[in-house]
Amino acid sequence: MKLFFIFSLFLFTHILNATQLKIASYNVENLFDMQNNGTEYDAYIPQKHNWTRGNFKKKLLNISEVICDVNADIIGLQEIENKNVLKKLQKSLRSIGCFYPYLAISNSKKSAIQVALLSKLPIQNSQDIVVSRAWGQRNILEVKYLFDNKAFYIYVNHWKSKHSPESHRMISARGLKKRLETLPKKSEYILLGDFNSDYLEYKKMEKQHDDTQGKTGINDVLKTVCNDKLIEEKNMRGKGFYHYNLWLELVSFQRWSHNFFGKKQALDAILLPPTLFDGEGIDYLNDSFFVFKPSYLFHKKGYIQRWEYKNNRHLGKGYSDHLPVVAIFSTKPYIFDKKSKTLSMGKVSDLYQDDWSPSIYLKNVKVIFKRGHHAIVKQSKKGRAIFIYGADGLVEGKAYDIVVHKVKIYKGLHEVIDFSVEYTYGEVEIDAFYQKKIDDFKNKKFINEVCVNLRGVYRKDKFYMDGKIYPIFFKNRKIKPKNGSLLKLYRVQVGYYNSPQLVVWDKKDFTLLEN
Repeated sequence: MKLFFIFSLFLFTHILNATQLKIASYNVENLFDMQNNGTEYDAYIPQKHNWTRGNFKKKLLNISEVICDVNADIIGLQEIENKNVLKKLQKSLRSIGCFYPYLAISNSKKSAIQVALLSKLPIQNSQDIVVSRAWGQRNILEVKYLFDNKAFYIYVNHWKSKHSPESHRMISARGLKKRLETLPKKSEYILLGDFNSDYLEYKKMEKQHDDTQGKTGINDVLKTVCNDKLIEEKNMRGKGFYHYNLWLELVSFQRWSHNFFGKKQALDAILLPPTLFDGEGIDYLNDSFFVFKPSYLFHKKGYIQRWEYKNNRHLGKGYSDHLPVVAIFSTKPYIFDKKSKTLSMGKVSDLYQDDWSPSIYLKNVKVIFKRGHHAIVKQSKKGRAIFIYGADGLVEGKAYDIVVHKVKIYKGLHEVIDFSVEYTYGEVEIDAFYQKKIDDFKNKKFINEVCVNLRGVYRKDKFYMDGKIYPIFFKNRKIKPKNGSLLKLYRVQVGYYNSPQLVVWDKKDFTLLEN
């Protein structure tokens, strides 16, 4: 015990003398122990569904491996069953050489899972913020530190999932805001955790979740938005009750920590108040935010290697369905040193050139096609079209000014993979932007165009029309027609996968005709 105390004191002194502090957040996905308390999820009742002591130890070790590799000084955790399993995690970490001598955990009696925190630094105290007495509404954990006799707070969150409407997450946001408004002025704090909300929730919220007239907890209550635009870090100084979401540090296609059936989401977040940018006490270290994603956390097919539970059985392998998010803070004053980027006006056709300059401004592009998370846009009727990967927020039939930051070529198909919207014009007429016939299928200038009202016969992944044969690909195999079917293609993309092909995205894009 004496040796451990000396080690802890050395560690604490070493960190305080350093200029940097690494802080992380990680949803560990249902870390339950082997005690039957009556509140477990059914899949984690001891000795049922192959939830055995061996599988429990394996999951503990796997989660410990991730936390150890992140190597944060402080890490907030979500989906921890109770203090017992948190202590076992602490012990598991110690067994592989990672020491987190201090811990804190919430005590939400009406929730099966808690939020928690492991720390290499001594904790002054901790308490629960009770946001609601309703079943399943989780408390928020407040952890207080003292740095140079000044209070520093960390709030660990796990808001209600998207099985619930936005009003349930608003309850957590309002409870947190109420507590923050009681802190002394210029208090330094960090909000982190699984907010079950995207950084763009106010624009991305789905209709089935919207019972708040478009208002969201993360954007409107915690105020990460001002005048319908996300707060930027360069504007944080002098702000009142506003927060900067660190997801904005990354280019848009990298903004995700959770991948649900191909839908990449930024549910885990770190939010910062203006006091973390004021040059006093502890400040955010500019551009230090990142998602921890080593190769071992991913399946060979690219999806996250979550803890595997199939056919009502634990398979004893995997980690979590979330990735950790990490940021670094410093006792040195915050400096906004991002280089300003000069925007050049351009055309869609410029994106097909090898020497195009990133951050090109495309004025008045029309969304002529939108399926799922992707879109196709054009500026003019005779101009080129371009495919946008991850076009959440864009609406078919509307026009926008956008800035394109990054383009990639996948199997020969040009795709915009990072962009930002600068201006929205509203609805426009787009019928004239479609192609009524295929003039030259092999001409690459035709790639990404959208053709309409094509009639032909489908046979073995080929479309026979007007005496010519075109390769055709159905995005969903289940909607493939039978060989010999006469089709009318209402909307079809001219795609490219090593060679040109027609791409049918949705069942609504074609119909079967009688032969």
